[in-house]
Amino acid sequence: MHHPVAFYLVCLILVVVIPAFLFSIVVLKRTNEAQERIFESLLRTSTSAVNRAVEREITAMFSTLNFLSTSESLPRGDYATLHAQATKTLQGTDTYFLVIDQAMRQRLNTRVPFGTPLNTASEQVSARLALSRGERMVSDLFFGRTAQHWVFNVYMPVRLANGEPVLLTLTKNAEALRRAVNPDILSPGWNAAVLDSAGTVIASTDEKQKTGQPFFLRVVPSLRLGVSAMRRDGVDYQVVTEFSSLAGWRMIAWAKASDVQAPAVSSFLWLTIGGAVFAALAAISAVGIARVLSRDVRLLAHDARRLGLGERVSPRPYAISELETVSRALAEAADARVKSENEVRFLMREVAHRSKNQLTVIQAMLNQSAAAAENASDFAETFRRRVAGLARSTDLMIANATQGVNLMELAKNQLKPFTPDDAGRVRIAGPSVLLDPQASQTLGMALHELSTNATKYGALANETGVISLSWVTSGANLNLIWRESRATIDRQAIAASRKGFGSVVLERMLGMALDAKLDFIVHDDGIEWRVTIPLARLRDEDGHEQGAAQ
Repeated sequence: MHHPVAFYLVCLILVVVIPAFLFSIVVLKRTNEAQERIFESLLRTSTSAVNRAVEREITAMFSTLNFLSTSESLPRGDYATLHAQATKTLQGTDTYFLVIDQAMRQRLNTRVPFGTPLNTASEQVSARLALSRGERMVSDLFFGRTAQHWVFNVYMPVRLANGEPVLLTLTKNAEALRRAVNPDILSPGWNAAVLDSAGTVIASTDEKQKTGQPFFLRVVPSLRLGVSAMRRDGVDYQVVTEFSSLAGWRMIAWAKASDVQAPAVSSFLWLTIGGAVFAALAAISAVGIARVLSRDVRLLAHDARRLGLGERVSPRPYAISELETVSRALAEAADARVKSENEVRFLMREVAHRSKNQLTVIQAMLNQSAAAAENASDFAETFRRRVAGLARSTDLMIANATQGVNLMELAKNQLKPFTPDDAGRVRIAGPSVLLDPQASQTLGMALHELSTNATKYGALANETGVISLSWVTSGANLNLIWRESRATIDRQAIAASRKGFGSVVLERMLGMALDAKLDFIVHDDGIEWRVTIPLARLRDEDGHEQGAAQ
C-alpha cells in the first residue's frame, strides 16, 4: 500500500466513527423497542382504565335497576307512582327509566311526563334476547325516537305479580360516556374510542369519529385483543384493543404508525446527521493534520538530503513533537558526520605516519632476523612470527581507533599463541591502562619477544614452567614485571638471548620510545624483567591521557 498520510488518518477516523455509529444505532433500536413496549403497556393500561370506567357506569345502572325493582308499585302495576319514584331517584342524572312489555311497548318512560302517549321500543333486538334468556343485557348504540339522541339501554327482566315478564330498562345518552374516554390518559398522537359490538362509535376522543357512525377501521369484528397493526387507505395504524365482558363492547386506542415511530425516526435522523457532521469534521481535521505532517515531512526530507551532501543541519521547530526529535537526530547526525570525517582525515594522516614507522620496525626486524638466523628456513620462521606479533598489535590499534588499546587486551592477545594447554601456566594481572597506538605497538612487540624467548629457553620450554605478567601504577609511572619460574636455567642461552632482537626491543625500543627503565634479574628458577615506564609516554599526541588506573 502506498497512500498519503491523509488517507490513513481518514481511514483511522472512519474505523473509529463507523463502529461507534453502528453501535449507537443498535442501542437506539433497542431503546426504541423498550420504549414501544412501555408505550404498549401504558396504552393497554389506558384502554383498561376506559374499560373499567365504562363498566362502572353500567354496573351503577344495574344497581339502580335492582333498587327500582324493589318498588312496591311495580307488582301492582301502579306505573304512575313508579314514574314518580324513578324520576325522583334519577333526578340530576342523564339516565332515564323505562318499562317495556313483551310486545315491546313502552309502559313507562321518565323522559316524558306520565300519561304521554309512548311508542314501541326503538331497540328491540337486545330487548327480546334479554326477555327470552331472562338475563341482564346491554344494548348496542341506537338512535332513540323519544330521546332524539344516540343512546344505549341496560335491561333487567322481572316478572310482575300476575307472572307477566317485563324489562326494567335504564337508558343513557352516549355523550354521557365521553367523560370515561379521557384524552389525558393517552400518549401524544393517540386517540381512544368505545365501540359497541357492531363497531359503531359510542364515544371517542377523535372529533372525526362521530357518535353513531361506524368506526373508520372497518375490520373491527376481526380486531385482536391487545396490540396489533392495521392498514387503512394506505396508512398504517397501531391499535390497542380491550374487551368488556359486561357490556360486550370494545375499548380501542389507535395512532398512525408514522406518528408512533416519529420519535425513533427523529432520533435516527439526528444520529445520522450528527454522525455525518462529526465524521466530516473529523475528516477535515485529519486532512488539516495531514497537511501539517506533509509539510514537516518535506522539511525533514530536505534536511536529510542536506545531510547526505555533508552539509550542517540545524534543528527546526515542528508542530509534531516526534518530528522535532527526528530533526534533532538529523542535526546530531550531521554534526557526527562532520566529526567522523575529521577523524577519518586525522586517521588517514595517522595511517601514513604509522605506516612509515612500521616499515622502519619491519626493516629492523628483517635485519636482526637475518643476522641471527642460521639458515633461510630459520630466518623465514622467525621473521614470520615477529610480523604476526606486529600484526596483532596493529589489529588492536585499528579496532580501538582513537579510544586507545587496553594493556590487558594487548597482553592476552600477544601471549595467546604461546599459551600451553594448561592455561594456568600463564598468569596476567593488572589494572586497566589505555595505551596510545605507538605505545601499544612497542609493548606488543616486547611481549611477543619475551614470549618467544620463554618458549625457546625459559618457562614455556618445559612442562612445568610458569609465566607471571603483572603491572601496577605508582604515581606517574607504570611498573610492569615479567617473571618466569620453574624454568630450567641455561645461562649460555640466556646470554645468547640478550644479544637477540628481543633484547633490542626491550632495551632499545622501550628505552628510547617510551623512556622505560629496565632491570634484568636471573633467578635460580627463571628470569625476571622489571620495566618502569612514565605514564605520560603512554598518552596520545594531543596530550590527552590514554592510560589511567581504575
